[in-house]
Amino acid sequence: MNIRILCVGKLKEQYLRDAVSEYTKRLGRYAKTEICEVADEKTPDMASRAECLQILEKEGERILSKIHDQDCVIALAIDGRKYNSEGFSQLIEGCMGSGRSTLDFVIGGSLGLSDRVLGRADYKVSFSDMTFPHQLMRVILSEQIYRAFKIMRKEPYHK
Repeated sequence: MNIRILCVGKLKEQYLRDAVSEYTKRLGRYAKTEICEVADEKTPDMASRAECLQILEKEGERILSKIHDQDCVIALAIDGRKYNSEGFSQLIEGCMGSGRSTLDFVIGGSLGLSDRVLGRADYKVSFSDMTFPHQLMRVILSEQIYRAFKIMRKEPYHK
């Protein structure tokens, strides 16, 4: 199984890059894992709704260009389904058993994800009703994917 985390923008803080790198390294035991960053758009202060939609579309096009037709896509979205760690593990395991070789997790930029990206997603997942910085979400997602594999393999870690 190939795991790809598609993200808008780059991680600027070293401590976040270190954390994502650590979980990516740990995931290497279970799956080939790749972080794929696409360029973000500058959002002007007090951007209009039309400007925000235009930004979402540009970022969405970049994301969609990285997704292949046969990929299983899980988009992180505030209105997505919430899972506990065991349920999230089952979701990943189900995707792995679907015959698709690549599982794409998609994290949007500061404005979220375009409707086209959300429409392409096979699943929408929410980690909380709270809003997290999209950069920090990479760390949280990476850790939860690692935790999911530990749960699948019945290895100690998740409790």
